[in-house]
Amino acid sequence: MLDWVSQFSIFCFLDNNNYPGINHSFECLVAAGSIRSIELAPPTAFHDLQEFYDQEPGWLFGHLGYDINNNRQVNLKTEGFSDGYFFSPEILLRLTSDELIIEIHDGDHNQLYDSILKSKPITIAGSHIVIDQKISKVEYADIINKIKSHIKRGDCYELNFCQEFFSQNVVIDPLLVYKKLHQVSPNPFSAFYRINDNYCMSASPERYLKKEGLQLLSQPIKGTSRRDPDPVKDEVNKTFLKNNAKEQSENVMIVDLVRNDLSRVCTEGSVYVEEMFGLYSFPQVHQMISTIKGTLPVDTHFTEAIAATFPMGSMTGAPKIRVIELIRQYEINNRGLFSGSIGYITPEADFDFNVIIRSIFYNKIKRYLSFLAGSAITFKSEADLEYEECLIKAEAMMKALQ
Repeated sequence: MLDWVSQFSIFCFLDNNNYPGINHSFECLVAAGSIRSIELAPPTAFHDLQEFYDQEPGWLFGHLGYDINNNRQVNLKTEGFSDGYFFSPEILLRLTSDELIIEIHDGDHNQLYDSILKSKPITIAGSHIVIDQKISKVEYADIINKIKSHIKRGDCYELNFCQEFFSQNVVIDPLLVYKKLHQVSPNPFSAFYRINDNYCMSASPERYLKKEGLQLLSQPIKGTSRRDPDPVKDEVNKTFLKNNAKEQSENVMIVDLVRNDLSRVCTEGSVYVEEMFGLYSFPQVHQMISTIKGTLPVDTHFTEAIAATFPMGSMTGAPKIRVIELIRQYEINNRGLFSGSIGYITPEADFDFNVIIRSIFYNKIKRYLSFLAGSAITFKSEADLEYEECLIKAEAMMKALQ
């Protein structure tokens, strides 16, 4: 399916990699081609999405950029994705544990199935890639100290600061890069996504928000430790994360933020924490994940749930409005699609969206490649350790590009 879908100029490939306990509705979803689409921009993005969906309720796939709910962009956005985009697919493939469901707008199902089985990748010769960073380690440390000064003054409690890694004038084979990334770091919210000349190759481990019926589910990640090939050392790293007071405090602050966001739109008294400080192991890192749930009122449109909670607290900090201002002040570039979301909406108005982290972006026309990595800065943060955490998170992307 992956080789087959890559021939389309617009597609969305979502894969959970058979991770247990993630509460996925499908093992894999593939949307190819576009019957109709909408490009979204602030300040009317969610109103426009609501109208677009209500005109013709059905499957939609697409993305929400980090700034779509912020109403302002002041820095240079280097990758080419719009603030928001959704499309109704010509072809939809739904893979579960025991069946493949094919939905096609116009064509023969058997013929399509045969074409999928016979598909072969079209290889592209790539160029040598040299990865640069937008800021030096010294500059990074200076910015972290400035952010900590804001925390000491009480401007904020926690801020997720990100830095960009990039390469210019490069040619890559996006399909090959995604396959390598998938091999190095198979994660439960992976995505291979293309809108014309722009590609996102994502190995995301994190869910932003899921709606099933009237129930909302959010699973923010805060807390990271490195995996180790030695099982004994690996268990030590995992135990260290579990008992680390700083990592726990980061997680608590984000859980409180998510509870507050959900309470803005959910039925009073329905928001609760199902799991606190859950430890989950991924190929590159151990992560601390908490699960928060809430119930939407019957008459609430699904777009209101997204508007009330986006951008996600795990990629901003607390309090959200103030840290978004500080992020804009201290980060060199707009995040674009990074720390935004890719996902789907169903004909029943359910949805599931990931958090775009551990992801490579590529603009085929500009020949510009980039990825970002960040960490949560608190009063107890040490610049050297936060910098090291960014490098740990960047490892999978680096390996995929070798």
